[in-house]
Amino acid sequence: MAKNNKICGGLYTEKVMETFKNPHNYGRIKNADGIGKVGNPVCGDVMWLYIKVAQNKKKEDFIKDIKFETFGCVAAISTSSIITDLVKGKTIKDALKVTKDNIVESLGGLPKIKYHCSVLAVDALKEAIKDYNAKK
Repeated sequence: MAKNNKICGGLYTEKVMETFKNPHNYGRIKNADGIGKVGNPVCGDVMWLYIKVAQNKKKEDFIKDIKFETFGCVAAISTSSIITDLVKGKTIKDALKVTKDNIVESLGGLPKIKYHCSVLAVDALKEAIKDYNAKK
């Protein structure tokens, strides 16, 4: 088994624990171009994703910067961090192609009971992009 797939404490992979303890792109973007807020009333997790959008040389919108604030469990924070890594620098079109399975794979797996966290992360991204498009 690869190092990132090693299970820690019987529940989470090392990658999940690393991104929980040292999340990437944590924080808020002032004057964000798009903000996505989603939550799960059953578990109580709430995620905010903030995006800053620019245009590349081809005049395509891309995610220049992305940050998150998440109130939730280990998996919620880890999936929020990973989605920012996966889409930062991507065009909006390519960012929308990121799936919950991409997130789970990047983390080396998640317990089935925590898959909803990866869905929340994707939904938060979609909401941020929807908000950006509505403001254009």
